[in-house]
Amino acid sequence: MKIPFSPPYIDESVISEVTDSLKSGWITTGPKVKALEEEIKKLSGAKNVLCVNSWTSGAILMLRWLGLKEGDEVIVPAYTYCATAMSVLWAGGKPIMVDSDEDFNISVAAIKNAITEKTKAIIPVDIAGYPCDYDSIMNLVNSPEIKNKFHAESSVQEKLGRILVLNDAAHSLGANYKNGVKTGSETDVAIFSLHAVKNVTTAEGGAICLNLPEPFDNQQLYAELSMRTLNCQTKDAFTKTKAGGWRYDIVGQGMKINMADVNAAIGLAQIRQYPQILKERKRVFETYSKAFSEYDWAILPPSITGERETSYHIFALRIKNFSEEMRDKMIDEISKNEVAVNVHFIPMPMLSFFKGLGYDIKNYPHAYKNYCCEISLPIYPQLDDEKVQYVIKTVVDSYNKVAGK
Repeated sequence: MKIPFSPPYIDESVISEVTDSLKSGWITTGPKVKALEEEIKKLSGAKNVLCVNSWTSGAILMLRWLGLKEGDEVIVPAYTYCATAMSVLWAGGKPIMVDSDEDFNISVAAIKNAITEKTKAIIPVDIAGYPCDYDSIMNLVNSPEIKNKFHAESSVQEKLGRILVLNDAAHSLGANYKNGVKTGSETDVAIFSLHAVKNVTTAEGGAICLNLPEPFDNQQLYAELSMRTLNCQTKDAFTKTKAGGWRYDIVGQGMKINMADVNAAIGLAQIRQYPQILKERKRVFETYSKAFSEYDWAILPPSITGERETSYHIFALRIKNFSEEMRDKMIDEISKNEVAVNVHFIPMPMLSFFKGLGYDIKNYPHAYKNYCCEISLPIYPQLDDEKVQYVIKTVVDSYNKVAGK
């Protein structure tokens, strides 16, 4: 039996929505992008949502809007995908990496210890779809001690008066933070990824959720950022096609990072049935959890703690007392049975580029501890019970072979 790791969810409704876009004669930014923004806004509870062509470009846009410049610091977890730090570098700042906690997510204590007068933003990451402790993070940046350290150097920073919290919610669309608060609405800014392997996809894409406090006007900011995604052009292409609508102006140094309707169509069809998709992902997650809870060598990933609940994006299984070498051997055994698995993530200080910048994994022991024994299992709606049981058996058999049991 061949089990791929994370195929996109494409059914007839998705195909129909994309075909509708193709037949409409309009395939770039237009009505389907706007419709997807409204669906994500309803799901997340965000005040405004702007779709872009990737999570990374969305983060760069927001950090540039913040006024990040050379020497400014942005705190990120060492345990995340490289895009989190890359966005800081492309925006002109310096990523300050900190360690993780047992739940994979960024350590709030480590954040506090890393804050300096140069800190302009914090980018926590909801690893595997499980939300970070945002109450503690928001309380931290709003505390008098930390606000007194803050040194504003742009009009936006002056207006905010504290460190910006930008939630890397790439994995956590549909996650619940607490009663009445969904991921996407619990911080100043949250950005979802809509990449091909995510719970909802547009093939490539991202969605910026705006929740800035007063005196910011999130609707006005949405309009400003929309223009920035189109080279700061005063009219989008859809508007320009209207009779007599050709004249436009360029009013700033923007970017070209808009989402196209033909991409939005995929996500639009998926998000309209997302409750069912999420239910199926949870079914697979809970089946894994029940099965592996019987083995003392299995460390289950977090799913529900109080009101916090994951989006069931990744099932990040850790193997107790396994070294990196043993974990790799176990993956090799699993792969021999045609079950595709993954590792989330290789900590950034272990990657050549970041090592070259001076980051050292020895400074992030918990990030390494989480990584060295982690195996991500397939989790998606198309996995029926027979396939899930095959994955479980393959993982158990592979453990027994590597552990010599």
